[in-house]
Amino acid sequence: MKFILIFLQITIVLLASQISTYAQFEKSILTTGLDYPWEITFGPDGRIWTTERQGKRVTAVNPINGNKKTLVQINEVFFNPASFSRQDGLLGMALHPNLLKDTNEDFIYLAYTYSTNGSASGIKARIVRYTYDKSNDLLTTPQILINGLSANSDHNSGRLKFGPDNKLYYTIGDLGANQFNSKCQPIASQLLPSSSDVANMDYSLYKGKVLRINLDGSIPTDNPELNGVRSHIFTYGHRNAQGIVFNNEGILYSNEHGPKTDDEINILIGGKNYGWPHVAGYRDGKNYRYCRWASVSNCESTEYSDFRCPLGEGESEFSWNHPDFTAPIRTFYTVDDDYDFNNPPNGCGSSNFICWPSIAPSSIDLYESDNYTSTIPEWGNSLLNVSLKNGRVYRTKLSGNGKEIIEDSEELWDTQNRYRDIAISNDGITFYIATDSKGSTSGPSGGNTADLENPGAILAFKYVGELEELVLNNATLNLTENEFQKISYLYPNPVKSQLLLKTVKNITPTVTLHSTSGEIVRTLKFEKDSPITVSDLAQGIYFAKITAVNGSSFIQKILKK
Repeated sequence: MKFILIFLQITIVLLASQISTYAQFEKSILTTGLDYPWEITFGPDGRIWTTERQGKRVTAVNPINGNKKTLVQINEVFFNPASFSRQDGLLGMALHPNLLKDTNEDFIYLAYTYSTNGSASGIKARIVRYTYDKSNDLLTTPQILINGLSANSDHNSGRLKFGPDNKLYYTIGDLGANQFNSKCQPIASQLLPSSSDVANMDYSLYKGKVLRINLDGSIPTDNPELNGVRSHIFTYGHRNAQGIVFNNEGILYSNEHGPKTDDEINILIGGKNYGWPHVAGYRDGKNYRYCRWASVSNCESTEYSDFRCPLGEGESEFSWNHPDFTAPIRTFYTVDDDYDFNNPPNGCGSSNFICWPSIAPSSIDLYESDNYTSTIPEWGNSLLNVSLKNGRVYRTKLSGNGKEIIEDSEELWDTQNRYRDIAISNDGITFYIATDSKGSTSGPSGGNTADLENPGAILAFKYVGELEELVLNNATLNLTENEFQKISYLYPNPVKSQLLLKTVKNITPTVTLHSTSGEIVRTLKFEKDSPITVSDLAQGIYFAKITAVNGSSFIQKILKK
């Protein structure tokens, strides 16, 4: 009993501060007081350029001292203050690669929502090019490139990326159709525009798509023809793709919200169909049915439910097929039909969306070793998936060709926040994360809370792995508990099948795996670089006690999927 009490006390302290590889990083708060930061990216001037969704401004943040400078205030930006989903306002930003290179291409591209009638009923989106005035440190001379794009306060997506082909890529979600307040709006993700629509600049069927746009707003002549029509549409069949990023070889990755499960990581290929709303995640028939709420004859008076279909059991994923359907390369997380969303088996005990087996990915970035002056060992070719729900980042390791994911995801930088976007310093060892100003999260302790730790901020996580060199050069070093945590941890976390121990050669820790009551479930004996199979363990939360030869120990929370 004494051991159990001590064990739980240690566990509570650790869960309040860190899990997984958070111990390898030092956290600091770069700046606060941002009004819903949405996009953060490093500019060629070394500052972090930030869009503030409700602040209606672009702000440059000094990464050394956190000082802020407003580059432009865009008063015509519209957002609906009554919306619960908070996905409208000033959204994506892309910097021209020749910005500040004396080529007269000092351009910044912004995407934002506006209103044609001053209310939410007239909401639309546009993409505008601004010019950076270096002498006055301002964005000036706005030029609208494309106007009248579909928008809403829900599932806007709104990410904007400058491609290696000198084109702009823009994500538009399904705008929350067929659910909640928009339950009577049919999902248009599979619908494609006619030649007449394109000629008349009718973009109403661009919902649930990723667009590819010339820098003057026109349609690229090499865009795919879909149903015999060439438009701005690059890919379709999307729900809410909030992150896109290119690798050095030109592969375009996205991550996308699933309904209650099956958040996706996709490779976007021109002309391909990604399945929504007929498929969520893989086309495997697992725990998803397409419920056609918008097809109900008395839709407006029918009470919406996230747990039942209005017309029977809904449509199975196997009832739909398409020759251009393209499956994701990873999901967060696919569950079987017996998974009960009203009573999830993760200790949450609530039907709230925070408890569902998904991460709500808000953006994505790519860690490629060739892009940085320093690198973190074993991190090369890793996608970094930013999570709103869980206040953490999920690192997924890609294969050499960049087309498959080869390891379970590793969880990083767990805090009680809603993470919105990530930017990586040029040296490759500091990671900056923008946080939402309001909203719900699970935080490090699970459950559901709207009490955010760092609302409207940019956090910095700096790699401090240099301690490993100290240990390697001093075999008799007595480690403190804090030092021990910086060099040893179990990964991936969550784990599905195989667990590895990260440490250095002079340290030979012993690892015991405990249940939440403190009972030893298993003693893990690791050999160098050899995984331990844990696929036979029941799903749920475990605690690993990791002990060094000098007696230093700490507890790491492990989630078994």
